[in-house]
Amino acid sequence: MLQPRTGPLPSAPAVDLHSCLERQREAYLADPVPSLAERQARLRQLDRFVRDHQDAICDAINADYGHRSRHETLMAEVVPVLDGIKDAARHLRRWMKPQRRAIDRLVFGLASNRVIPQPVGVVGVIVPWNFPLNLSFVPLTAILAAGNRAMVKMSENSRHLARLLIERSPAYFPPEQLQFFDETGGVGVEFSKLRFDHLLFTGSGTTGRAVMAAASSNLCPVTLELGGKAPAIVCDDFPLDTAAERILQVKCLNAGQICTTVDHVFVPRAKVDEFARLAAAIVPQRYAGLASADYTSIIDRRAFDRLYAALEEARTRGARIVPLLPGAAFDAETRKIAPHLVLDAPADCELMQREIFGPFLPVVAYDSLDEVMARINAGPRPLALYPFSHDRATLDRLVAHVMSGGVSINDALFHVGQHDLPFGGIGESGMGHYHGREGFETFSKLRPVFHQSRWASTALLAPPYGRFADRLLAFLSR
Repeated sequence: MLQPRTGPLPSAPAVDLHSCLERQREAYLADPVPSLAERQARLRQLDRFVRDHQDAICDAINADYGHRSRHETLMAEVVPVLDGIKDAARHLRRWMKPQRRAIDRLVFGLASNRVIPQPVGVVGVIVPWNFPLNLSFVPLTAILAAGNRAMVKMSENSRHLARLLIERSPAYFPPEQLQFFDETGGVGVEFSKLRFDHLLFTGSGTTGRAVMAAASSNLCPVTLELGGKAPAIVCDDFPLDTAAERILQVKCLNAGQICTTVDHVFVPRAKVDEFARLAAAIVPQRYAGLASADYTSIIDRRAFDRLYAALEEARTRGARIVPLLPGAAFDAETRKIAPHLVLDAPADCELMQREIFGPFLPVVAYDSLDEVMARINAGPRPLALYPFSHDRATLDRLVAHVMSGGVSINDALFHVGQHDLPFGGIGESGMGHYHGREGFETFSKLRPVFHQSRWASTALLAPPYGRFADRLLAFLSR
């Protein structure tokens, strides 16, 4: 078990960031295209690190949270990472294979076209605190599979895990291949200014804008995963008890501190009270109370205070607040907050305007799907959409008319864990994709290569132009 936090770790000064980048770039230039065997060996090392330190990882994340359900760490972080590494290793040979492309002009008939995926170089990764292992090692799987080197900056709220990674990763990866950094103030700003070949940021939209602005000075490509207010829509034909069970399971996971969790749910007006009754029965079956070892703390006091204040604002402005656990609803000492439903919340209150990132679920009554679609489309495009219906025409309509980063139909969140599906936002919820093959391609340069035949002649279209050139151009432009 790691010892309790006694103070900040020493900060990595900017000069260390630059020297690490230079060292990694030199290593990349010396070996720009690692072989399949080299990449698979690096994936095995990534897998071995997680397996060797599984207990220490769970202890570190628990210490960073104050209390983090061990089962949630295993289920949402360790297992997806190991499964993702296995999936990448299994498909890597096919992903690396050059793509043959047809040549569609007769004059080039003896030439060849292909697209070669090659490593971009050195990739920077800025990791949030909510799933610090998942959101560092899942990207690293794609980055290393694509043959790159990586520098990873952890969150200031992940000090214990950062210490573990900084101290123990050198036994598995040399610094010119992979290096971790802690955030102790100012490191993140300097990190985002580095001349990376690609930068991946996961976090808030406000910070994402600052990261993108810093990266733009280097014309560094960025992938941004930002979150937002992801809605669930319970349609009239779908069993209400099933919808409530699935939505609340995800909303309570990690105490709602997930960028892809259900932020709020639209329920037919006549069924709102029944949804609330079902929710009040479902949650206590899973958590006896705030002290449950399965229920996770809010990450820090600032987040705890923000959530408390937002709930109180909604209450004072007329919202009906329904706590979903028996006993105390808040424990400031352990930073635990019980799940709550929020009914009739004012549209302009903080809970309805800002991503909640906590265990509160506003329930929004609706009369028609047109009303729901118009309301969602009036705001920023969400990272995820969760429609619940068994009617194919209804689902097709919702998917076609409401744009989002991803969609889970008749469930919540689980599109994120599918290795064969790309993950990413759109608009204010992010840009770019990773996971699976799309991750490999995001961190690769898909280089077009045209290879002219030794017998080909381009003189047919060289000046002085004559009647033959006119005929050939007329033929090619048909």
